[in-house]
Amino acid sequence: MPEYKISAIEGNRQRLDGGSMFGNAPRPVWERWAMPDAVGRIELACRSLLIEGDGKKVLCETGIGAFFEPKLADRYGVQEPGRHILLESLTKLGIDESQIDYVVLSHLHFDHAGGLLHSFADQQAGKTDLLFSKAKYVIGKEAWERALKPHARDRASFIPGMTEKLQASGRLVLVEGEHIPGLWQDRLRFLRTSGHTPGQLHTVFRGARSTVFFAGDLIPGTAWVHLPITMGYDRFPELLIEEKAKVYETAVAEKWWAFYTHDSKVAMSHIAQDAGKYLPFEPQLNVTRFSL
Repeated sequence: MPEYKISAIEGNRQRLDGGSMFGNAPRPVWERWAMPDAVGRIELACRSLLIEGDGKKVLCETGIGAFFEPKLADRYGVQEPGRHILLESLTKLGIDESQIDYVVLSHLHFDHAGGLLHSFADQQAGKTDLLFSKAKYVIGKEAWERALKPHARDRASFIPGMTEKLQASGRLVLVEGEHIPGLWQDRLRFLRTSGHTPGQLHTVFRGARSTVFFAGDLIPGTAWVHLPITMGYDRFPELLIEEKAKVYETAVAEKWWAFYTHDSKVAMSHIAQDAGKYLPFEPQLNVTRFSL
């Protein structure tokens, strides 16, 4: 039986307003979980999940990257904007971007898909193609349609021209079911949620020992494991809470690893229920070729 390993791939971090990230939770509550800076912003990771095994490499998301011009990089708190940290993190594992076989995008907001683009400096030098040059780009059909026709409320979350680049690549795969042909159909499946954005695609991968769930913006980090906590960026917060509860039914019973893209410290954890409250436990800070 092939051995499957997962790694947390760090990308550029960012700082966003804490109040926006915690929705209707009051500041005296959320600042116990994430200490804000002088202007009220909290640090957020933009972390990708790498799955390796059976001769394939699958990357779940690409983070925010370093594509923003300086003014927007400052607005969105992009850290180390002159460097594409995701590519550097892959290099440390001995992986070149051209070796990735699939890039799975839960949705196309800039902090999840921006790493597909070269850094701003490289774009200015003429590098306008998409990175991960041999990969198939996988996205749910509903999330794709949302990116084509965004609502005024979240239009600024999408990267101008990204859908055109993806379509022109000839390697775009739109998913309507739970699987895509040829990719670990006995081990990998997709779940969808729509509380954050319509059709968000979550990768669920079952290894020989355990299962990992790419939580995306359904559960951005450990603080959001608590069922009532949502973000101000969520389109349908009440629906999102119901979707979290549904995921927890299986995740708790089967001891899934929940993988967090935005937690500043914890890459993944199990989720437990104690006295009716959901809590993260067994947090993993660094995940490098962890055997599933």
